[in-house]
Order: sequence, then structure tokens, then C-alpha cells
Amino acid sequence: MKAIARILLLSVALILSACAGLGPRTPVNVNVVGVEPTQGAGMEGRFLVKLRVQNPNEQPIEFDGAYVELFVRGIRTASGVSDERGVVPRFGESLVTIPVTVPVSALVRQAMSLASASTPIAGIDYEVKGKLSGPLFGGANFQSKGEISLPDRASPAKP
Repeated sequence: MKAIARILLLSVALILSACAGLGPRTPVNVNVVGVEPTQGAGMEGRFLVKLRVQNPNEQPIEFDGAYVELFVRGIRTASGVSDERGVVPRFGESLVTIPVTVPVSALVRQAMSLASASTPIAGIDYEVKGKLSGPLFGGANFQSKGEISLPDRASPAKP
């Protein structure tokens, strides 16, 4: 009986020490660095979204899948998944490409929202949320915000 208790106690201690190594991690930094159109089907737009993922942690982040949602002006506009595998090195960065789908209804909502604005819009805010899925307790969730500047409508076009 004492041997079983010791083995159980040792097992719990090993599990807790392994979990302690996981510890709190600084969130990854993610920026949209490119959007390329691809072939869509029916009433949808398809794009390849390129994300630069920066890992400010001491451990590399292994991932074997990714999910992303794109919000434009607070409205969920696109989403996508990828089974891409890779590693974001410790204190390093990687480029992750995810195909996303934009339903026509989302494009129409955005167009109507822009057209009905009572004041000129200088920029369009966006937010990217997602997850790099990793083995066991690996991977990382991410969230990033930014703004796309629009050309000034009041200024004349330059030749």
C-alpha cells in the first residue's frame, strides 16, 4: 500500500512539474501582411491571407493547423482554416498562409455601411482573431487590430 502511495505521489509531482514548465506565455504578435484573391465558387469571395506570426517567448511554438476570423468595422467578414504545419521559432517569426471565405452577404453589408456613412471615412479598422493549433498543450491563440488607410476622396487625383 505504501509503495502505491509513493508511486502515486511521485506521478503527481512529475505531472505538476511538467505543467509548471508550461507557465504563462507572452501572447504572440500577428500582423496581416498580404491578401491575395483566389478562385471562389458561387456567391463567395476567396482569398489567401498571409499572417506574420512573431513569437516573443523562449520556447518555439509548434502548430499543425490554423483558424482565423477577420472582422472589418466590427462585423465578422471572413473566416478560414488551414492544416498547414510549422514552427514559430523562439524569439522568431514565421509566415502562415490561410485561405479564407468571404460570403457575398458580408461584402454587401460592408459596402452598404461605407456608402451610408455620414462623414468621410479615413480608414477602415479591422481585427484578426485566431488560433495556431498545436500538439498536446502547444499552439497559441492570437488577436490583432489594425487600420487600413483609405485615399482621401476630397483631394484631386494626381496624373
